[in-house]
Amino acid sequence: MYFQHSPRIRAEHPDLVVGVLYAEGVAGEPRVDLPVADLHAVARERLTTGSEGGFPEIQAWRRAFARMGLAPTRYRCASESLLRRLRTEGTLPVLHPLVDLGNAVSAAYAIPVGILDVDHVAGGIEVRHAQGDERYLTFTGAEEHPDPDEVVFADEAGRAHARRWTNRQSGWSAVRDGTSRILVVVEAMHAGADRDVPRLLDTLAGELTRGWGVAVRRALLGAATPRFAA
Repeated sequence: MYFQHSPRIRAEHPDLVVGVLYAEGVAGEPRVDLPVADLHAVARERLTTGSEGGFPEIQAWRRAFARMGLAPTRYRCASESLLRRLRTEGTLPVLHPLVDLGNAVSAAYAIPVGILDVDHVAGGIEVRHAQGDERYLTFTGAEEHPDPDEVVFADEAGRAHARRWTNRQSGWSAVRDGTSRILVVVEAMHAGADRDVPRLLDTLAGELTRGWGVAVRRALLGAATPRFAA
């Protein structure tokens, strides 16, 4: 299992800061209560100062989406969508302990967090521009083909595990009951991302260890270390 960004992605987005985390043995319920409500409270407190669209973390992703030709208020990064829902509805849905934790951390830090079930990824993941023949599975079970040149999470079998980069994850590798091995991907582009991404990884790693008693591997990816292998 590996994870990397294509050279073109790196060249077009030089401010990109990437953190990855790999863990095994996270099936079942956590053995302790996770601080999901506390993380929601952190996000809500920040939202009292203004809407999520003004956060520098979100602004950076909006600029990136605009560079990709996507309308930023039509296609939002995952963390913006979570914050918007938290602001308008007051809470986030309860889905699965791992997903709920990832969503809460994402909202608290205003940074997209993707969690993939490694057992449903063929070979590894490269974030790259789509050719247009990749297969994307929606959460309702329908298959789509990404637009040519769209940024996707592609595996070696030609499956797209995310569309429009951090906009929408796929059903192929979504966390489900029985998920045991996960790869967590954290991506940011704002000023201070080199400080915030490691802090986010620390938070998530600590809660995975506390909740499931597992050891985690994590890394920051950049020009010198562009690839993570598990």
